[in-house]
Amino acid sequence: MASILRFRKLCILVPVKCSPVSYESHDAPEAEKKEDSPISAVEQVSEKPQVKKNKRQPKQWRCIDKCCWIIGYICTTWWLILFSFNCLTANLPGLKVPEPPGARLRREGLTALHPVVLVPGIVTGGLELWEGKPCSEGLFRKRLWGGNFAEIFKRPLCLLEHLSLDNETGLDPPGIRVRAVAGLVAADYFAPGYFVWANLIENLAKIGYEGKNMYMAAYDWRLSFQNTEIRDQTLSILKSQIELMYLTNGRKKVVVVPHSMGVIYFLHFLKWVEAPPPMGGGGGPDWCNKHVKAIMNIGPAFLGVPKAVGSLLSAESKDVAFLRAMAPGLFSSKTLGLQTLEHAMRVGRTWDSVISLLPKGGETIWGNLDWSPEEGHVCDSLKKRQLQASASDDKGNNSDSRRAFHVKELTKYGRIVSFGKNASELPSSQFSPLVFKVVSGSSTNSASVSCGKVWTEYNEMSHDSIRRVAENKAYTAETVMDLLRLVAPKLMQRAEAQFSHGIAEDLDDPKYNHYKYWSNPLETKLPNAPDMEIYCLYGAGLPTERSYVYKLTPSDRCKSIPFQIDGSADGSNSCLKGGVYFGDGDESVPVISGGFMCAKGWRGRTRFNPSGIATYIREYHHKAPTSLLEGRGLESGSHVAIMGNVAFIEDVLRVAAGASGAGLGGDKVYSDIMRMSERIDIRL
Repeated sequence: MASILRFRKLCILVPVKCSPVSYESHDAPEAEKKEDSPISAVEQVSEKPQVKKNKRQPKQWRCIDKCCWIIGYICTTWWLILFSFNCLTANLPGLKVPEPPGARLRREGLTALHPVVLVPGIVTGGLELWEGKPCSEGLFRKRLWGGNFAEIFKRPLCLLEHLSLDNETGLDPPGIRVRAVAGLVAADYFAPGYFVWANLIENLAKIGYEGKNMYMAAYDWRLSFQNTEIRDQTLSILKSQIELMYLTNGRKKVVVVPHSMGVIYFLHFLKWVEAPPPMGGGGGPDWCNKHVKAIMNIGPAFLGVPKAVGSLLSAESKDVAFLRAMAPGLFSSKTLGLQTLEHAMRVGRTWDSVISLLPKGGETIWGNLDWSPEEGHVCDSLKKRQLQASASDDKGNNSDSRRAFHVKELTKYGRIVSFGKNASELPSSQFSPLVFKVVSGSSTNSASVSCGKVWTEYNEMSHDSIRRVAENKAYTAETVMDLLRLVAPKLMQRAEAQFSHGIAEDLDDPKYNHYKYWSNPLETKLPNAPDMEIYCLYGAGLPTERSYVYKLTPSDRCKSIPFQIDGSADGSNSCLKGGVYFGDGDESVPVISGGFMCAKGWRGRTRFNPSGIATYIREYHHKAPTSLLEGRGLESGSHVAIMGNVAFIEDVLRVAAGASGAGLGGDKVYSDIMRMSERIDIRL
């Protein structure tokens, strides 16, 4: 057997070509003698693989290898956490599961009283297929969005096609019908193990709530708000459901709990239900006062979010920018040809609802090139504590040093988009006036920036036009709207027929009776409902996207998106990290958007709140979880995880059981929202 193996080894190794040149030496006769010897030839041949093995270089990692390892680590860590959470014994010392607030309040005597309506926000509601293209065979009435997302990995392009809306009408494309999932399951979990409304629903159930007095007002969050009524009659169904719950629960008014974009969706409903048909629901001016006890707005995006700008401009947010900086090929590899962000932009720009989240109120609310209401905000927690400590010292001796410190830390948040870090810091006197007419002279005949297969509206812009956009350097909340009209004209023309983002001069002007103004709290009046209460419930103490530093995408790459967040832009100012300036908020919505209307815009009798509806601010300062048993945190202030916040759940349950804002203790404020609101000069 050994002889056979040696013979096999010899047969395999002998065919290897061995050039005599490779065996040259200064002693030529010695080399010839070795060639004549069969033993030495075999030894030489057998030694060659060993030399080759010693010279073997370590394998260099490609971008795809790094991406796969990152994804593998994330998935492994996630499953280990889930496994540990489900396998740990709750009776172990120190690992006892906290008692749900619903069970504790039930023992205190709290029971269900007012019917509860839950209104989900953007993205978190499930969508299912009712009619589709041949590629969707077998998916009838299965979730395309919200669930296990298994089908997205099996046939991603097919799913993206079905999640898109018609680019002209903003409604269903021909041959495709995707509809919102109905019932409490529509938004209880976004994905397995990732709760949205599930914790709140469970705790409401513990004090007596069930299907007859709790309702999930699911809707297709991709559509403009008025189009949900035109296509699905969602607003009419919501009106009928509230009236039914009011009648079948002893004429008890409902408590409405909307979240995120659902907040401005329900604000639209408040005007729609009063307005006469055919544009409105015909409920009359007293409908809200009769049927609604309180509106408890969670993470309210009343005045929009800056991250909507990043989504429309480059399909990015802070997380995408971070991943793009860590693994550039993950989204834009020439080899893989994924064009991930181009696909996301193509789909997202068909969703009119995204336009509703653009910043409202212009420079009056969000600031200009030199000013913003957050002026003086300190991002670094250590420096913030030092400032608080110095404030308790001798004010007369330290006033100059604190003023100097604030000037050094000043962040120009009013510049929503800046091209280059320098542009985000320069004095406004160094900027030339924005001239969009010159830039808009681009032509499709010019060289296209795209050589990929995914079409976006950037394909219709020339390189020169794109360069001119970047040369304008910085854009505020007002001029960024002009920028979006330039780079996405079809989207903005379609969506701006559905939404408005200004401040009304005269709310009695008949033009504000049009539905495009109803979701903007600065261009509409609250209903005549003096007995109603409005709450602004949101997290604080988390870094939240406020403005961005952009750069041009390298021109030598095959791309359809010419701009990207500059992930390398960091500064001595701790507010700037990875090309994003952070302010205070709940990671998604800045406090100025979530709290201003309750702090000032609607506080007392104002032109926006003529009947004097009582408003309350209830902030929940973020505290990270201390153990696995707390999941995403029992005191979280994050935009979605706040749904598991014990204090938040308790507030909702108490109001549903009959408590008032005064009974909860009135305002509870941790952020600088009151000071920020005072700095905003708006006519009330």
